[in-house]
Amino acid sequence: MGAVARVGVTAALILGAAACGGDGGGGSDPDNGATTLTIYSSLPLRGPSAAQSESIVNAEKLALQAAGGRVGKFIVKYVSLDDSSGPAGWEPKAVSAAARRAAQDLTAIGYLGDLDSGASAISIPVTNEAGILQISPSNTAVGLTRSEGAGKGEPEKYYPSGKRTFGRVMPADHVQAAAQVIFQQDEDCSATFLLDDGQFDGVSIADQVAVAAGQRGLKIAGEGSIDPEAADNRTAVQEVVDSDADCVFFGGGTQSSAVRLFTDLHAALPQATLFGSDGVAETAFTRALEPAVARKVRLTTPMLDPDASTSAARAFSRRYRAAFGRAPDPLAVYGYEAMQLMLLAIRGAGDDADDKQAVIDAFFMLKERDTALGGYAIDERGDTTLTAYGTATVKDGEVAFRKVIDTGSAQ
Repeated sequence: MGAVARVGVTAALILGAAACGGDGGGGSDPDNGATTLTIYSSLPLRGPSAAQSESIVNAEKLALQAAGGRVGKFIVKYVSLDDSSGPAGWEPKAVSAAARRAAQDLTAIGYLGDLDSGASAISIPVTNEAGILQISPSNTAVGLTRSEGAGKGEPEKYYPSGKRTFGRVMPADHVQAAAQVIFQQDEDCSATFLLDDGQFDGVSIADQVAVAAGQRGLKIAGEGSIDPEAADNRTAVQEVVDSDADCVFFGGGTQSSAVRLFTDLHAALPQATLFGSDGVAETAFTRALEPAVARKVRLTTPMLDPDASTSAARAFSRRYRAAFGRAPDPLAVYGYEAMQLMLLAIRGAGDDADDKQAVIDAFFMLKERDTALGGYAIDERGDTTLTAYGTATVKDGEVAFRKVIDTGSAQ
């Protein structure tokens, strides 16, 4: 996605004076002697996910503002970096450059990102070697934290230091996959054809859906991959047509020619129900669909139930609207929570919060608490203990929440 790496500070919320060097990761503030710590964010601020990323950045700022820009005796500075290089979205060189920027900053104490798991597969080894706590608001690929269902060498290959330094707020793909299969069975699917886009995130969720289908008795009619750069999807669509599938699942992102794929699938199989993962649960995808196609689309999404939201979730939504004049994207609350976790880890380190390892240790000791996402804790892998996932349809070009599926024992 993209060609030339171009990373800069595209949005910065600086609460306190500029930082200078320090032994443990903090810089001394010349005005009052306080130590300044820097939290970096890395998200694609251009491309199909730009609106989601902007909403996450706004939410992260909001969480830091709510803390007064301080944790104990420490001033906390926030720097938002763009890991995209153009309209295609995140780009490996830009991701690497953003992670290196944080790694080389002696005041860096935390890294919030990335949006996509494939980007985090690049950034985690960099921040891990630097000993910086990294928390993603939206990564879901199981291999980043778990060996169960992961690829060769995962997750160890992402942690060259031998120590875990990464955590995430959103449930991993084995949870989403379980919700997908339950959703498909609720929609009367008897046989599902699995497609992915050949990318890190897409392959991860498609593999997990295959596993969950086997566990829950849903027939898989076939599996295949599309080439997002190909001129058409004829080969993949024909494979689906030749199978006995009455449903199709696509693991991949909007940027992987998803609109064209769903359009082609509907044209060939107008009665088939078309399922998509969270990678297409965004308006960049839903608003581009023809109405006839949209009526057959079903999505899994981290969207919370608006009718059963917690008081904390409602309070977050009110604060976001007041600050930015519009409703938050469904992913925004995960950005808010990622910053909350980072600040809690810094607070948990106490007077040693300028010691990167002390902050990492405090993160992995966080206990269950009530949040805008509900009650959850962080486990020893760095995963959330949340087991629920949302489902949606498409209505008037928007992602329309349907219900939450609690996968229960999917962990």
